[in-house]
Amino acid sequence: MELQCEQCGGQVKIPEDAVSGEIVACKDCGVEYEAIIDKQGTVELKSAESVGEDWGE
Repeated sequence: MELQCEQCGGQVKIPEDAVSGEIVACKDCGVEYEAIIDKQGTVELKSAESVGEDWGE
């Protein structure tokens, strides 16, 4: 399954064995998404949150 990247319009490939919460990336621009899969098997892409360094602050 492939969904459209919100950033560049490219294709984001969702593996057949993907689980909800899995991180997938656009093969064209590299933007990462979290694959959200509901009980019916519908897949949505949610922007993956990047964890930043807090440098001890």
